[in-house]
Amino acid sequence: MGWMHDTLKYFTNDPVYRKFHHSQLSFTFWYAFFENFILSLSHDEVVHRKKSLLEKMPGDRWQKFANLRLLFAYMYGFPGKKLLFMGAETGQTVEWHHEEAVDWNSLKNELNLGLQKLLIDLNNIYSSEKALYESDFSPESFEWIDYEDWQQSTLFFLRKTAREFLLIACNFTPVPRYRYRIGVPSRGVWKEIFNSDAQYYGGSGTGNFGKIKAEKVSSHNRNYSLSMTLPPLAVVFLKKQIKGKQIKIVKR
Repeated sequence: MGWMHDTLKYFTNDPVYRKFHHSQLSFTFWYAFFENFILSLSHDEVVHRKKSLLEKMPGDRWQKFANLRLLFAYMYGFPGKKLLFMGAETGQTVEWHHEEAVDWNSLKNELNLGLQKLLIDLNNIYSSEKALYESDFSPESFEWIDYEDWQQSTLFFLRKTAREFLLIACNFTPVPRYRYRIGVPSRGVWKEIFNSDAQYYGGSGTGNFGKIKAEKVSSHNRNYSLSMTLPPLAVVFLKKQIKGKQIKIVKR
């Protein structure tokens, strides 16, 4: 519940003020491995005039959906098992009510349908990428790259196994960040396997053209780094390509 309350409280802030609440995100990582947590976005938060998840998000209609896509993608990258409550996958505007059905009719709208497509892809990625689930109750499965850039409201961390690395890059503002340099543990090509800002989901389509090659430029106490584009209000998953091994990419 601590993760849910801190994260939702952070997301309700207008992005221009999020830099002053950055610790609400970074703090939750410090206790993530003290117990075996389920990350819950429960029915308690979408009843009794607390608003639906979509309506908790700030901004115009496009930004509300971008923020919700950002929330779900961040949740799937965060260590711990996941639990969504009915209606979250459609981005319905009304609160949940036990005597009413989920608002499936909302899927006639492109942004609602895009959100559902995003969750389908996130579920597929989560089940296929061992770094996201195999040891997510162990601190060895997680590594910070950078949590200190509060002024630009970004977070970067690794999810990993003994052989594989997955970089989770988060931009919590509607401002795209170009040529943003971030340290990585090794040289080689990093494939963009997921981007919550893809047009397929209703996003702007800002990204990294499928891959980025690490350069021998030191950053964040690492010998190699990526010069990458951070899409607005979005999360990007980048996977280190292993020689001779195919990487499954969500092509949108």
